[in-house]
Amino acid sequence: MPAGVVAQAWRGGSRQDRLARFLRLASVTVVPLDEPEARAAGALCGHAGTIDVVDASVVVCARDRDHAVLSSDPADLAALDPALRIVAL
Repeated sequence: MPAGVVAQAWRGGSRQDRLARFLRLASVTVVPLDEPEARAAGALCGHAGTIDVVDASVVVCARDRDHAVLSSDPADLAALDPALRIVAL
């Protein structure tokens, strides 16, 4: 999971218990938005004509790992990569 996604969802406090438990799972890795990832996300935004770098970082992260993406907003991700495997929530 890209670190930017954690930042978008995390608000702290007891309301975050489920997210906190999820992030502690051994199978979950938070991927930092380092310079190469940031450049790739920015380039993807430029190519697709979008501005949401967190969505773009999700696509980059999923592509790099050959993962599907779970999303409540699949249209935004599909606009960045129509071939991306997306599971709508």
